[in-house]
Amino acid sequence: MVYKLKIKLKNNKEVNFRSLNLKDEEKLFLMFSSMSKKALRWSNTPFTRAVIKHWIDNLPSLIALVVEYDNSIVGFGFIQKFRHLRRKGVGDLTIYLHHDFHHFGLGTIIMKKLLELARKDQMHKIEHSIVSGNKPSIGLYKKFDFKIEGLSRESFMDTEGRYLDLVNVGLILE
Repeated sequence: MVYKLKIKLKNNKEVNFRSLNLKDEEKLFLMFSSMSKKALRWSNTPFTRAVIKHWIDNLPSLIALVVEYDNSIVGFGFIQKFRHLRRKGVGDLTIYLHHDFHHFGLGTIIMKKLLELARKDQMHKIEHSIVSGNKPSIGLYKKFDFKIEGLSRESFMDTEGRYLDLVNVGLILE
């Protein structure tokens, strides 16, 4: 499914939403390479070329959007659809934003569009695990009625070597 949309953010910048495609590998690498440590502190870094190539190579199992500004990718969101038969219709939703585009409503728009696409794809449930200290991300998922389903204690190591809890959230779409 090809997706295209132009939206004006709270900072009055116009961005283009579109489906991730095979040609985006280098642009995604450049986005992640230019992100601040603060923007990446809750993520599963490093985002190497191999990690990005894995996403591109697995497009059939993704519902994925990129957001472009000035011909650069500044946002990336995707739902990884689980492939196992027993997990059919379930996926993990993840959003990454370049630090220059935080606090302008971009995460909210990406979440809304991904959930719309998941419903069109007749998915049953979307879930995600969020580092407990990542309050903005937890707030975003709650804004879309994701429920806290549990806690995975000391399951994420931060950059200082401390283990942090993961908050497991989920949303039934049907």
